[in-house]
Amino acid sequence: MVFNPKTACHLCHSRKAVMKRPKTLQKLCKECFYNVFETEIHNTIISANLFHKGERVAIGASGGKDSTVLAHILKTLNERYNYGLELVLLSIDEGIVGYRDDSLATVKRNKEQYQMPLEIVSYKELYSWSMDEIVACAGIRSSCTYCGVLRRQALDRGAAKLGIAHVVTGHNADDMAETVLMNLLRGDVNRLESSTNIITQSSGSPIKRSKPFKYTYEKEIVLYAHYKKLDYFSTECTYAPEAFRGTARTLLKSLEAIKPSCIIDIIQSGENFKLKPKKQRKNVVKKNNAQEIEVRADGSVSLTKDGNKCENCGYLSTNKICKACILLKGLESSRAKVAIEGGNVAIDGAAQMTKKLETLSF
Repeated sequence: MVFNPKTACHLCHSRKAVMKRPKTLQKLCKECFYNVFETEIHNTIISANLFHKGERVAIGASGGKDSTVLAHILKTLNERYNYGLELVLLSIDEGIVGYRDDSLATVKRNKEQYQMPLEIVSYKELYSWSMDEIVACAGIRSSCTYCGVLRRQALDRGAAKLGIAHVVTGHNADDMAETVLMNLLRGDVNRLESSTNIITQSSGSPIKRSKPFKYTYEKEIVLYAHYKKLDYFSTECTYAPEAFRGTARTLLKSLEAIKPSCIIDIIQSGENFKLKPKKQRKNVVKKNNAQEIEVRADGSVSLTKDGNKCENCGYLSTNKICKACILLKGLESSRAKVAIEGGNVAIDGAAQMTKKLETLSF
């Protein structure tokens, strides 16, 4: 067989290219793609100083492509570059029937494939609510608001249960760029400045979260998982199509089709956003000469020191009552209404209903 230089890999020039890399449009063979993909993530980890030797790290594992590739990559790099990490899989069971139960089955297989311990924490166990029950009460359009707050707290609580102070998540470059766009579209300037941070940490919390895939394109993660034949769950969350993030994602994909580098460009723009220094707070008083309290314009109270705990659940919060407890309290009145009206469709699971509909023929 005659070798055609026009189809050769742009890096090694000896093997046939099998793909056009989404990030740079280079034509690469599988071996060179693996090397470039893994090396770039290693460089991100080293440049951001994400880990230290002997550290125990929890991988936020959902069974999807991002977290599965993250587990595979961290295991590979940990062995190759001797990071000295102890890796643990940490999964959150939100209680979405027909979706999360299937994805957790994938995580359990990953546990055996990568020989990592697995801890599963459920919404029902922590909050006495499943996500399906929350949607039944609050409606599908509010689902991501509730899930985002509850999931972040659940990850922290799960890590604390394991005695781990570092959680890594599979948020990729597309996710980061979408977050910048969402904050711009909503005019959320308070979050805009920190929306591209590779390391985040709740105020006063000992648990930090990091994103090794900050500069890694979603399409390349999919290609890596495909060529490596990794075992992952590919169905999107049932409630995701209603999220505002979908609007930002559609816009980003349109921009990427015109200019592939726009994802990194948006992230770099986000990194350079700087807000004006905040004015010194007014209406700050001291209670019993021990704790500073800020009285907001609406009459609500905020504790100004880090490390305060929610008066209701004991979770770390800068407010007297944490955001999760505020959201859950608002659901309690709706729970009785759903029970009276017999609204058990969402409790059975929207994902389960979708599966049933797919089997029907007309």
